[in-house]
Amino acid sequence: MADKLIIFDTTLRDGEQSPGASMTRDEKLRIARQLERLKVDVIEAGFAASSNGDFEAVQLIANSIKDSTICSLSRANDRDIARAAEALKGANRARIHTFIATSPLHMEKKLRMTPEQVLEQAKQSVRFARNLVGDIEFSPEDGYRSEVDFLCRVIEAVINEGATTINVPDTVGYAVPELYGQFLKTLRERVPNSDKAIWSVHCHNDLGMAVANSLAGVMIGGARQVECTINGLGERAGNCSLEEVVMAVKTRKDYFNLEVGIDTQHIVAASRMVSQTTGFVVQPNKAVVGANAFAHASGIHQDGVLKARDTYEIMRAEDVGWSANKIVLGKLSGRNAFKQRLQDLGVSLESEADTNAAFTRFKELADRKSEIFDEDILALVSDESVHGQSDQYHFVSLAQHSETGERPHASVVFTVDGKEVKGEADGNGPVDASLKAIESHVKSGAEMVLYSVNAISGSTESQGEVTVRLQNSGRVVNGVGADPDIVVASAKAYLSALNKLQSKADRVAAQG
Repeated sequence: MADKLIIFDTTLRDGEQSPGASMTRDEKLRIARQLERLKVDVIEAGFAASSNGDFEAVQLIANSIKDSTICSLSRANDRDIARAAEALKGANRARIHTFIATSPLHMEKKLRMTPEQVLEQAKQSVRFARNLVGDIEFSPEDGYRSEVDFLCRVIEAVINEGATTINVPDTVGYAVPELYGQFLKTLRERVPNSDKAIWSVHCHNDLGMAVANSLAGVMIGGARQVECTINGLGERAGNCSLEEVVMAVKTRKDYFNLEVGIDTQHIVAASRMVSQTTGFVVQPNKAVVGANAFAHASGIHQDGVLKARDTYEIMRAEDVGWSANKIVLGKLSGRNAFKQRLQDLGVSLESEADTNAAFTRFKELADRKSEIFDEDILALVSDESVHGQSDQYHFVSLAQHSETGERPHASVVFTVDGKEVKGEADGNGPVDASLKAIESHVKSGAEMVLYSVNAISGSTESQGEVTVRLQNSGRVVNGVGADPDIVVASAKAYLSALNKLQSKADRVAAQG
């Protein structure tokens, strides 16, 4: 019988550390529900001690998700661990993931601790956590750049204290596959009680090898848990991509001989949800979930696929959730059909009022667009969730004029704390004029560091999804807006980013 490979998803924790990718509590819960539909084994819901908002998100997910183990990250100190345990109280299955740096560079420069002090703190933290929760994961941060002898001492000690999973992270993405796999193998051979814990890999993608390193850690090093994120989301160049690891193991079962419990038909839906929630667009040639992943431009390839699919396709598009199915509803369509489609897409709205508001917006969109795709519905619901009732700014209306040889002009009406205001400005184009019109009133002083447009579906009638990234006083936020009118979508995205800049939630940076 093949071994089980545990899939540990950290989209909601490590993925959220991408600049501007922070999510609200409700957005995190929506993604957690999609991960549960995906049958992810472990969901790292956040870092409970980092902020009240993250604590509440971990707590909400722990109380709502029943089929996956819910995990909270914590530094190796009693305060963090106690906070994590408190947030996880309602979970069917809870895990505390505690970490401390073990590389010479990190111990000296970051922690300013001696190796003996680090060893003692690692032991104490696992001992304390083990008295609160039965499932404890320990990570030596920057483990791959740690000295093997010292790392063996630390791992042996924390297993003796009750750690049930040992994760060896390549925190800075420095590893290469063969060496990383051999590194894990050496650790497992040299740690006397290595068989008392499940070994795990957590690889970053700085050199583009996170998936390859993770699989080498599994095949050479004997790891049986992979830590990954949807779309490879994460700080810097991102993390190991869940969809790539899962489909590699499933497609090449002849080589890996491993079982994974993931329901792959929900992969594309999860990818879209994460992309639309965070504003991080998936590149078209991204493996498994990119728009071109199953597209064939070459005539020879097209001919081959038409004659026999497996001439050029090693996976079936429908097995990962790609489908040509679309929902076509109009103003005469009923709420029940709309609610059923939301359920099929893994979207759960909190109240009947939220459902009614979403349905009203759906019918408004149906008036402007002859066909409504699943992507449109996800964008509509995501847009609704991004612009919550507590937000300071809300879009109302926009008028703009542009013609060749004339400088474009825009007038934007929006609310500030419930009161309507109007901004006007000229610009280099209608989008520039519209955003300057907003800024003329708001005067945020924020610098725009990214502006991108993505067509939600494939025609000129498609909704445009705009991402705006703003930076101000060291904070980086992403705003997302969707509308069939690109200029309106841009204004919505800009206001969404401004709302996030107003949020004062404090965060504590963490890596694992």
